[in-house]
Amino acid sequence: MSFDYDLFVIGGGSGGVRAARVAAQTGATVGLAEEFRYGGTCVIRGCVPKKLMVYASQFSEAFEDAKGFGWTVGDTSFDWGTFIAAKDKEIDRLEGIYNKNLKAAGVNLYDSRAIVTGPHEVTLSSDEVITAKTILVATGGTPFVPDVEGKELAITSNEIFDLKEQPRRAVVVGGGYIACEFACILNGMGTEVTLLYRGEQILRGFDNEVRDFVAEEMRNKGVNVVVGADVSKMEQTGDGIVVSTDNDQTYTVDQVLYATGRNPHSANMGLEDVGVKLGRKGEIVVDAYSCTSVPSIYAVGDVTDRVALTPVAIREGMAFVETVFKNNPTSPDHGLIPTAVFTQPEIGTVGQTEEEAREEGEVDIYSAAFRPMMHVLADRSERMLMKLIVSKASRKVLGCHIVGHGAGEMIQLAGIAVKMGATKEDFDRTVAVHPTAAEELVTMSTPTR
Repeated sequence: MSFDYDLFVIGGGSGGVRAARVAAQTGATVGLAEEFRYGGTCVIRGCVPKKLMVYASQFSEAFEDAKGFGWTVGDTSFDWGTFIAAKDKEIDRLEGIYNKNLKAAGVNLYDSRAIVTGPHEVTLSSDEVITAKTILVATGGTPFVPDVEGKELAITSNEIFDLKEQPRRAVVVGGGYIACEFACILNGMGTEVTLLYRGEQILRGFDNEVRDFVAEEMRNKGVNVVVGADVSKMEQTGDGIVVSTDNDQTYTVDQVLYATGRNPHSANMGLEDVGVKLGRKGEIVVDAYSCTSVPSIYAVGDVTDRVALTPVAIREGMAFVETVFKNNPTSPDHGLIPTAVFTQPEIGTVGQTEEEAREEGEVDIYSAAFRPMMHVLADRSERMLMKLIVSKASRKVLGCHIVGHGAGEMIQLAGIAVKMGATKEDFDRTVAVHPTAAEELVTMSTPTR
């Protein structure tokens, strides 16, 4: 058969863009459709603008701490509009780079929604029909808001980046990393924040000691962390949005941000009509090589609901190209992925939690909580946590967890060691870099339990 393209990609986010560009570099003819903006969730309304907000929110403490180091700091204030304008300028610049790089690689771009109308066929919103030998779906995920009375009054992580004014008071609903990050961001910018989570502790799925540690530090910084409570309804009043909870509490705020999870963005794409199998949440079911139940259709990234992280989507896109266009069947490696959570204090983690490790065998736990040097002169009580989980049998470091300033930077390098199978003795043989907080990773000598 003759096709318009060797590959047609639906979705211009991290996974789709990388797959399209690298496939084109092999000599394949490639088309890509994106209905919103190039860069996807990460660049437009996720990782990048969020990290810029994290940086902005951290200056409030930096100004306070500077006094302890001899600096005279005058009156300070935060202007939301100035920040949003600067953020938008940077996002526009990055989107332009994505667009330029795709075109430079020879990818034909379609600013359009696309649906799958056959094993080798997609139809654009203009009704143009395009054929391709292989179709790659990389449409990402979308925020989920439960069906609660007044849900139309809430926003999600999609909309917060475009608010015209900073809310004075806010309720953030959810206990995952997105909810906790935005609670900390808004708090650092001066918003009065309540975090509502229905579970018994925030950050489900993370190491329990880390969860407890971060929750305590968030409260110390002024975030009202309320667990065991969920929203029962929201009502608009003259004074703001009244949020009622199932434990008979009410909060009157200017903004309600829901961060209660994300669902794969696969609805109304024609996938099931052509035989592509979807899971319970709408995730596209794929095999180890990202192939769907239709041999000519593949999927990568958050729409597959495997590991919803930008670098993982990129790796999956690269593995797809190796498999389909380089005759080198490659399965993306989802093991021992280092992860950063930009709460305040931030989290860096790789490998197993203590709870997971104990289910598989006997372990030694090395843990240290301390006030780092940077907080001493500032007279800030905030502590750091360093934790290693070590197998008693093999002495391998099964998990590394860091909470505190620079945790995300540290875990990238610690992740290399854990991925390589380093033992506790390998850590011990490494000379400490002094004076740093990170030296605790190689100086903890006695198990705490």
